[in-house]
Parts: sequence; C-alpha cells; structure tokens
Amino acid sequence: MKSKIWLSSPHMGGNELKYINEAFDTNWIAPLGPNVDGFEQDLEVFLNEKVKIAALSSGTAALHLALIQCDVNPGDEVICQSMTFSASANPIAYLGALPVFIDSEKDTWNMCPVALKEAIEDRIVKGKKPKAIIVVHLYGMPAKMDEILSIAREYDIPLVEDAAESLGSKYKGKACGTFGHFGILSFNGNKIITTSGGGALVCHLQADKDKAVFLSTQARDDAPHYQHSHIGYNYRMSNISAGIGRGQMEVLSERIDSRRKMHDFYAELCKNMDGVELFSEPSTDFYSNHWLSVITIDERKSLKTCEDLRLAFLEEDIECRPIWKPMHLQPVFKDAPYYGGKVAEDLFGNSLCLPSGSNLSDNERERIAEVMIKVFSNNKEHPVLR
Repeated sequence: MKSKIWLSSPHMGGNELKYINEAFDTNWIAPLGPNVDGFEQDLEVFLNEKVKIAALSSGTAALHLALIQCDVNPGDEVICQSMTFSASANPIAYLGALPVFIDSEKDTWNMCPVALKEAIEDRIVKGKKPKAIIVVHLYGMPAKMDEILSIAREYDIPLVEDAAESLGSKYKGKACGTFGHFGILSFNGNKIITTSGGGALVCHLQADKDKAVFLSTQARDDAPHYQHSHIGYNYRMSNISAGIGRGQMEVLSERIDSRRKMHDFYAELCKNMDGVELFSEPSTDFYSNHWLSVITIDERKSLKTCEDLRLAFLEEDIECRPIWKPMHLQPVFKDAPYYGGKVAEDLFGNSLCLPSGSNLSDNERERIAEVMIKVFSNNKEHPVLR
C-alpha cells in the first residue's frame, strides 16, 4: 500500500526534544521561559533587521494584536489583500471593523498597487480613511513592496505584513515581515518550520513588543492583586512550543533550500507540458522560500483542468489543493467593498498547490511526476523520469 503524500507536512530536525526536555527538567511549563526568550532571539537574528519579536499562540493572534496597536476600532475600515487565507481578514472582523478587499496583480499574485491607491482615494472621498493596510506574501512570494510602501506612506496609513507563508523570503535582499509597521509570522504545522501551532509579531520598537506581550498575557496591570485596565488575550506562546521552535530554527535554512529545490523539480517537470505554468519570481528583486509550489493551467492549451489533476492525484493518495479562494468571493465577506479586476478570481479558477514538503523523498517525487506526466503528456520518456 502506498503511503500518503501530503501537501506540506511537519518536518522535524531532531533537536526539538532537547529543548522540550530542558523545559520539563526545569519545570518551565508556562507561557514564558528560556525557550520563549531564546526563540524570539533566534528569529531576530535570522531576520537581521534589528526587529523585536513577540512569540504568540498563532499568526492570527499576531495580526489581531497588530491591528489593535494600529488603533483599529469598531466601524473603522482596514484594507486587505483579497487573495489570501481567511486568517488575514478575520481579525478585522474581531475588532468590529470592515475589510476593504484589493485584487492581485499578475506578477506576484499579491496586492495590486494600482487598485490599492484607487481604494484609498475612494474610501477617503466616502469619509472613511482606512486605519491600516494588510499585504500578504502569498505562498512565499514577496509582494511589490516599493510601490505598496510608497502608497502607504503617501496616505500615512500603517502597513501590516502578513508574512505567515514567507519566512525566509526576501525583497531586494530585505526579509519579508520587516518592511511594515508590523509583521506577522506563522508556525502552524504546515508552515516552513513549525511549533505545532504558534506565530509571532514582528515589531520595530521595544515599546510595541512590550505592549503586545502585555496584551497577550491578559493585560494584567502592575499590581500585587489581579487588576486589569485593558482587555487582554491569552495569546502568548508556551515554553514547550517555543522549544520546538528553537529546534526548528537550527534547520530553517535547510528547509528553505529544500522547498526551493522542490520548486526547481516542478520547473523541470512542467517545461514540456503545454499550458502548465509554474508560479515563479518575476525578477531577481524577488526571492521566494517557495513554501508551496503552485501551477496555473491554461485549459485551452493543456486540454486539462485543475480538477482533472486534483482527482488524478487523489486517486494516488497524493494531496494537492486549489489556491486560496479570494476573500471578496467568500460568503462571510460578500458585502465588503472590493477594488480591482478579476486577476485573483481568474487565478483561483485555474491554479493548484502541489505537494511541496521539505521531507519528500525521491520515490515520492517520482510518484508525483508520474501522475502529472500521465495527465498532461502521456510521455513515459519525460526527462524527469529518466
């Protein structure tokens, strides 16, 4: 019986247990401790931009706290990339604010600067200047940060980077997650490294990190009794989860290299397949960790659809998924404003995420190749299988 091939499964490095055992041995079983401090420091060194990291329970929690620190309140509006996972938009709703969704551009699939500027100007005319902008680095691909930052600065709107999928990605040599007023990281089980569940808020000021930690630990005032002057949250990362993270940080560079090699594998595989295009960097300004490798299928040229390939993979117990359904098409956000054209919508209808784990074996890659070749070319002499 063939084993299941997952889209993106956790990949342990071996030293995670060392940090976990240290936590048990020293009884640091709490949402604070040496592993939390160490994991934060490891991330700060890796990002290399003199940032301050607050380790939290999830990327969603980090985004929620970022919006709070951007002073988002009920009735406010927050601009958000439409092509993304719902966790990018949900914290806007947590705060009683309204999301304003922006279409993608074709080069990076991320927020379209033209539509962003149009949206800001139109919302201002309507008397609702947005309180924040949430840009996402989709599947590890950096957004067009020069243009987006320029617009954010022109209108004096804080930029929040959802870098949940892009740890290790860079734009013009600078780490994703370090451009905006705040950055968001995720360590969910399917991410490039994992803490089983968890995330982090990237800050530029120590005061912003301190406030995030304060809010994430139930906002307890400095008093001998339990006193609270602000609403707080139970969002701090545990010392056990952070121990997993410390072990994962030791192999992060290897994981990025492995994901990029999976992208190279697909590039070689797809080059002889008519109508199949691999999502890749548009220029050397962009360096993607290729968290997930994604293809777009032109049905007119390939005579096949994404669903044809998905079902063929399913038959061989290989997981693949359609890309994120744009937020402006989601029932829960059907009444939210949207700016742009149909780039995100068209990509959603014609694109598929392929197995991209850093722990895929040569045998598993061969199984993936056999399915794709059967679907698209029926060529048993394909160079990948020689």
